[in-house]
Amino acid sequence: MTTTDADTTGRTAAAAAGHPAQPESDPRTVTDTAETAPAHGVHGYAQQKDAHLKRLRRIEGQIRGLQRMLEEDVYCIDILTQVSASTKGLQSFGLQLLEEHLRHCVAAAVIESSAPGAVKGPEAIDAKVQEATKAIERMLRS
Repeated sequence: MTTTDADTTGRTAAAAAGHPAQPESDPRTVTDTAETAPAHGVHGYAQQKDAHLKRLRRIEGQIRGLQRMLEEDVYCIDILTQVSASTKGLQSFGLQLLEEHLRHCVAAAVIESSAPGAVKGPEAIDAKVQEATKAIERMLRS
């Protein structure tokens, strides 16, 4: 198995070995450029990382439950109820992450741009607000 092939549990070989997986290229995935990443290396979600991982594992369990429901020929409405719960879980996670981005990354841009001798001024704030707005637009489309 290569590091990009998934095992029967859906984990990659790298993840199973405790190594971070290399991101796979997916044309549907929207990624931001390196210039939008915080220069200081700490993300807004860093303090809540364990809680976020726990939440995502719970959502992963819901998705696996959907697979089992299909395999077991469960009634359609019951499956749709589980789809709704999984969707709401992801939406809630996304909103929390967005809030942390606004509190941390956007706030940092405001502070940094208002510091004496700041190289980046209002443009940095505008860029962070635009970045957050695009993220909100993507969330609303889903």
